[in-house]
Amino acid sequence: MAAPAEPGGIEGYLGLRDVRVELDLGKARGGGEGGEGAGGGFAVCFWLYLSGSARPSPVILHQITAGDGNKLPFLALSEGNKLLLFPLLSLHKQAPSSSNSSPWTDTTYISAVNECPLEHWIHIGCEVTENVMRLHIDGDLVAEAHLCSLSSQLDNQDDAYQVCLLGNNGKVDGYVYNVQVLSMLGAIQEQYTENPPSKLSIDYSCCDGIEEGDDGIWCIVGGKASCRRNFMLEVVLTNAFGEHMNKDTQIVASLVYADNGALVEKSRDDAEPPLLIACEGLEYPAESRPLPILRGRALFKLKISQLSSKCDNKLFRIYFSTLHTRKYPFLEASSKPIRCISRGRPSRPLSAAKRTSSATVDEIHLFNNGQGLDRDGKANSCSLSHDQSSVACLHPSKFLKVEGDGTETHKMVSQSKQARKMVVEAQSVRTESTMSDSDSIDARSSWSGSDKDEAETLSDAMIFRYCLEGTYERSTFLKSAASSIIVDDLITLANEVSLYSGCSHHRNQILISKQLLEEGAVTWSIISKNKERALWSSAVPEIMSKFMDIAHSTNRGLSEQDLEVLKGIAGCGADLGRNEFDRLWYWLYPVAVSLSKDKINSLWGCTAPAWIEGLITTEEAENALRSSRELLKKPGTFVLRFPTTRSWPHPDAGSLVVTYVGSDNSIHHRLLSLDVSDARAGSLQDLLLQEPELLQLGRVDRLPTAMKY
Repeated sequence: MAAPAEPGGIEGYLGLRDVRVELDLGKARGGGEGGEGAGGGFAVCFWLYLSGSARPSPVILHQITAGDGNKLPFLALSEGNKLLLFPLLSLHKQAPSSSNSSPWTDTTYISAVNECPLEHWIHIGCEVTENVMRLHIDGDLVAEAHLCSLSSQLDNQDDAYQVCLLGNNGKVDGYVYNVQVLSMLGAIQEQYTENPPSKLSIDYSCCDGIEEGDDGIWCIVGGKASCRRNFMLEVVLTNAFGEHMNKDTQIVASLVYADNGALVEKSRDDAEPPLLIACEGLEYPAESRPLPILRGRALFKLKISQLSSKCDNKLFRIYFSTLHTRKYPFLEASSKPIRCISRGRPSRPLSAAKRTSSATVDEIHLFNNGQGLDRDGKANSCSLSHDQSSVACLHPSKFLKVEGDGTETHKMVSQSKQARKMVVEAQSVRTESTMSDSDSIDARSSWSGSDKDEAETLSDAMIFRYCLEGTYERSTFLKSAASSIIVDDLITLANEVSLYSGCSHHRNQILISKQLLEEGAVTWSIISKNKERALWSSAVPEIMSKFMDIAHSTNRGLSEQDLEVLKGIAGCGADLGRNEFDRLWYWLYPVAVSLSKDKINSLWGCTAPAWIEGLITTEEAENALRSSRELLKKPGTFVLRFPTTRSWPHPDAGSLVVTYVGSDNSIHHRLLSLDVSDARAGSLQDLLLQEPELLQLGRVDRLPTAMKY
């Protein structure tokens, strides 16, 4: 494709081999060093994306003159992976010749200061006059050179002023976007901020139902229908500035092999496709159900029916791409390597004495009244794994720590024996011996509630299944059971799940479930006035009132920015229905309960400085830690916030995340535990001491100066 000699451009995405831009050097004649006045120069600007396979020293754009077939460099990568811009043929004496070759040590060029990032969009602008060339990257001037003009030596032929820029023909894998030829200098910054390109990626902070090993490989339970479990991945469509894009785009998920990217195909013996997607409680082949991008995001609830053991123990990946469009690497995203395994039955601990904690009836009433569990032991037996660009995910540890002395342990055993109503009848036990592990679990459990006595409904198999299922299935179970379950059984369920899952955070989510659902139903009834939908503007005052009441907040409510975040969580517009309200409520209620704890409440109430930013997204938190688009603030600068992707009954719902600049000058996200056991715990310093790097950076001891934005 060719750009006209007059100011214009090429819209859309182009592979480098398809780039052809014609330049009229007559536009550059007559410009002095400042490039002012008529004919005072021109500019070429475009977005550039280089794949990870790009190697130093390739030419990105060639330049040729009319009637001359020699391709000479115009834009290239140095051996240090820095962008190099060369003078123009027929205009500058220092222009390269056919005798020059890489690494161009004897050639005049201007060089960028920093390395060119791969697999990222960068904006390149080139200003050209008879005597000056300037290189702009991401809107900033990074290099400039004063050159000698050839205009006095040019003949009067028109083609002497014609130069064509050609993309590298297959030797470097890259793409350009929105090529513009400008007749006015100084317009590059405007072009940089206008119409940026898109990029598809996975938001790892939203993963659920996934365990990550020390080797970075995800472990997902799959196989036959009775065994496999849901897991969730969220893809985001952002522009080059990290802002969510609301484009009419559909995303499709596929299962591929991690080593070569080939599709995992259904074997002859398998009746099901290898990757399934859950939609409204039903399973469909993932490739037949693309999801639309809404507010820049698409949440996939997936299951894998193919096991790694049946594919020569190969690893898989989930591959996301746009539907009905040409395949571009920046509009594709692949998950981390996945090992899909079958689910074995969880082995039950030999002794009930290994409970980490036991709630009392008084304790659950405190929790449901928004007071928090002030007698909760610090039993966070979770290992922390993380990615540098995402909020950390918690995974159950394999061993539980026994807390308390012998007397307390003996008391807990007695309470356990008295409270244990979840028994398996002898007939079920005999039946189990003739069934497979996975079949017996499903045969003895029901997620739709029962009219039978709770002692029969809350079986051991149901507890195990709760531990193994995803957030959606857990919420379905709790919604059906919470209305009829008695407090003692709710406490028992919370303790059992906490014990067998190895994560005490599940316990809190179960304990608040009854009050969460009851108050949610009342609040929706007030907002909707028994109608199917309600205006967002009429819902805001009641939501604000409930939040401040549960959080015991007297001087800080919800700002306009907070309400916009809530609106995004609900996924609603000018009005909302019950489903949108539930999504909002399941996120907001655990946050309000966390804020009701005395020390956390005092941090929330402090607004100068605002120690807890609260209702902000991951992108907003990262932007707050930047002095500019490229520069981060001083290591140790941090933001405290509530993760917007963790909703009840996810074990991390209502938890705090610290987003901070690390010693490696990159942004990190760490989840902080709000499980506290002593009177002073829960202060800001105690919270931040959970992240050792902040202590090493010396910022915790200087808390008043830790936040400067």
